Amino acid sequence: MKRFEGKVVVVTGGSRGIGKGIAERFASEGAKICISANEKRIHDTAKELSEKGYTVISQETDVTDKEQVKELYRKTAMELGEVDISCQNAGVITIAKLENLTEAEWLKVLAVNTTGVFLCCQEAALRMIAAGKKGKLINTASGQARQGFIYTPHYAASKFGVMGITQSLAKELAPKGITVNAFCPGIIDTDMWAYNDAAWGKLLGNYKPGELMAEWVRGIPMGYAGTPADIAGVVSFLASDDAAYVTGQTINIDGGMFMS
Repeated sequence: MKRFEGKVVVVTGGSRGIGKGIAERFASEGAKICISANEKRIHDTAKELSEKGYTVISQETDVTDKEQVKELYRKTAMELGEVDISCQNAGVITIAKLENLTEAEWLKVLAVNTTGVFLCCQEAALRMIAAGKKGKLINTASGQARQGFIYTPHYAASKFGVMGITQSLAKELAPKGITVNAFCPGIIDTDMWAYNDAAWGKLLGNYKPGELMAEWVRGIPMGYAGTPADIAGVVSFLASDDAAYVTGQTINIDGGMFMS
């Protein structure tokens, strides 16, 4: 029997990158998956995974909208069963100098990265409790939950917030048998890091595409960028029975960039 046979998993931000990698890992281990994202591409990703023989459905969801979040978990329950594992992975970033960083950017990044995590945790946990399930909530933080980077105070604030939400909910939900953990990706080879390389590279010295990321990767003790599969392996562990006594933790997955 596969490790997550019969389990129902929700993954937000599941259309690409880390979220897609997490969804595929759970699906390969027998779980039934609902992936969501605030873009139509989510349905193409679900089709791609379904064609591999996995049970995957999709839903377009704005995680900053409480009613859309409720509908995501309602649809999951109707089509797959009540959620067992919920991965709050939807996230956005912008990069700008202080004088150019707008209030609208600040609010959007906090809304998606922090409020969105809370709303999904809230709805998933309430459904787990009502169903009598000892579930798992797993939140995507960032290396910027350990140390803020230049030109991204809003993103750093949003990810420090994810770590705070994780610790607080872990204490509140422990008596219900629900664990809450987070992880901090470092430099992961995804679309988001392609944007980061270009935007930071322009502001930090007119780097050519790929040059800044390559420079930062050389500073990683393990010497290479991670992949979505590297993230998915740790998330799979946190969702498993092997991690039954792990809660309130934020784990770095970054090749040694941050060691705390």
